[in-house]
Amino acid sequence: MRLLFLGDIVGRSGRTAVTETLPRLRAAWKLDFVVVNGENATNGAGLSSDHAKALLAAGVDVLTLGDHAFDQKDMMSFIDQEPRIIRPINYARSAPGRGFRVFDAPGGRKVLVAQVLGQVFMSRPYDDPFSAIETVLKSHPPGGMVQASIIDVHCEATSEKMAMGHWCDGKASLVVGTHTHVATADAQILPGGTAHMSDAGMCGDYNSVIGMDKGEPLRRFVTGMSKGRFQPAEGEATLSGIYVETDDRTGLAKRVEMVRHGGRLSQSGPGPV
Repeated sequence: MRLLFLGDIVGRSGRTAVTETLPRLRAAWKLDFVVVNGENATNGAGLSSDHAKALLAAGVDVLTLGDHAFDQKDMMSFIDQEPRIIRPINYARSAPGRGFRVFDAPGGRKVLVAQVLGQVFMSRPYDDPFSAIETVLKSHPPGGMVQASIIDVHCEATSEKMAMGHWCDGKASLVVGTHTHVATADAQILPGGTAHMSDAGMCGDYNSVIGMDKGEPLRRFVTGMSKGRFQPAEGEATLSGIYVETDDRTGLAKRVEMVRHGGRLSQSGPGPV
């Protein structure tokens, strides 16, 4: 199966890049399944129902969220109406929505998508991510009831994301980090056959401070004082993420490539567009 995972969409620039480019990528790269993290897609904080609908209509199969899952209040009700949106499995117990689901893919195949929040340097003491994801993977072994499994690890520390990759090695097709908006250069297949990348980066304008217009972040760093809200940068976005090919029989990865498409940082992908 050919899988594409794109990192956090930031604001209008990121949304536009995904909606305008993804249909072409799906056709050119013959993608079977696409997962995108959308938790910063609406003005840099959360995901609205209208923006979610536009992204899904453009060819995204599943949208994951994160610690800003419900910054847009209409998501509190919309997530129960739209099964293709996944919030973290170890979020508040009373939160609406689900932290994992199994989805249909072409050819009668099944794909598990799950998301988990890390604990290191995060704003809240979320439940243990390792035991949470282990329970899901034990009930959905690769090559068994699902032909592929994708785990979005949403957290600050690259060490925690790497640890999660090794914890899931051999039990998932792809473990990929989100949240920090800066892509790491460690796309690899781990010894047990799981594709891993510590952070997918963002779908946004890289002429920015992690997707935000440079003015206000620089002011705060230099002076220690704030003057206004952070606003997403509006320049041309780069799509950042990871491309993985899996073996349907085992559910494990056999090819992995970092994706940086369009914008300032365009470098790679699985083939011409």
